[in-house]
Amino acid sequence: MTRSPRYSAVAIALHWAIAFGILFMIWLGWNMDGKESWFQFHKSVGITILILTVARIIWRVMNPPPPLPTDMKPLESKASHAVHLGFYALMVIMPLTGWLTVSISYGFDIPTVIFGLVSWPDIPGVGFLENETAYAIISNIHSKLAYVAFALLALHVGGALKHEFGPEEGVLKRMLPGLFGKTDKPSPPPRGFLTAFGAAIALFLIIAFVPQLFSSSGSENGSGDGSADVSETSIEPNWTVDYDQSSIAFTFTHEGQTYEGSFSDWNADIDFDADNLAGSEVLVTVNTGSAATPKKLYTDSLRSAEWFGVSAFPQATVRLTGFEEAGPRYTADAALSIKDNEVTVPFAFTLAEDGASTVMTGDTTVERTPLDLGQTSDASAAYVSESVRIDVRVVASPAG
Repeated sequence: MTRSPRYSAVAIALHWAIAFGILFMIWLGWNMDGKESWFQFHKSVGITILILTVARIIWRVMNPPPPLPTDMKPLESKASHAVHLGFYALMVIMPLTGWLTVSISYGFDIPTVIFGLVSWPDIPGVGFLENETAYAIISNIHSKLAYVAFALLALHVGGALKHEFGPEEGVLKRMLPGLFGKTDKPSPPPRGFLTAFGAAIALFLIIAFVPQLFSSSGSENGSGDGSADVSETSIEPNWTVDYDQSSIAFTFTHEGQTYEGSFSDWNADIDFDADNLAGSEVLVTVNTGSAATPKKLYTDSLRSAEWFGVSAFPQATVRLTGFEEAGPRYTADAALSIKDNEVTVPFAFTLAEDGASTVMTGDTTVERTPLDLGQTSDASAAYVSESVRIDVRVVASPAG
């Protein structure tokens, strides 16, 4: 008997990678239990499966699979093709419905960051689905596709085993060469590796990075040179800030672990005179989109609507008044305005001479709730600490 040709090595690798990926995703989806890291990993693997599926479809078009054994009955052959078609549909629909689910999250939006490295956008143009009914339907479809996968898997494995252990020639050796018998090499030789994977990678790059080119990147990526727009103010600065030596940092706790972030783009108009504290005033304008943390997920989250709402509220301001001297330190009232909310907190600082410059080091603590930060997803502070510490270091020299 003539030996059957096997699938190409690329087809075999994609087959098993996607198969195990889908099974793992189903298990992960049923066991996430609100774990943020697992949820992000679930989304990352799902997008990976979608991109690999693109490569697999192109590869299959360019390298048709070996024909089914001639001793298969016509009905069995049609059933085999139907199951394969169902799998290909599942490989596309399952990750797409997952992507759509997170894109239309109507309560709060947790950004998607692929493996903690690459920001992944929501599907554009689906805002009309951001409601409870649509979300419930789409998310239910996504979850129930797991049962479709198990049904297709049962048919697929059952059919393969029937032909392997029945009187027919058998097909397992074509996808598991060497374990269930010998096969011939694919004929004709495989082609199109660069085309299939190049197209898949190109699609990934287009989706991940092209939207950033059209976003208001200028308002979200600070230059760290005090270039944040300054609101109209009557303050006449008498100090010049060295922004390269200055910083605004914030410290918060997430799930019991402490993280420190910073703003890279801000501007300070300082009218301060230690001999005239009553007449002193400072206005700090911060580009909220310049906030950065050690984790890209947290950085992206801060830009979302329930946190800083950068697209609608690109700036926050802090106005310092009511300066008083308290021993070796100074105090002031800091009126912090974020989005449409304002709170006033005490700000304590020290001054130290450093050559021709003066170094101001100060700190304060703010609460998230009055500023409406993270109140949709974490109003009870179960994950992110209610209190956020702010540390400021300003190096400045007298103007003029």
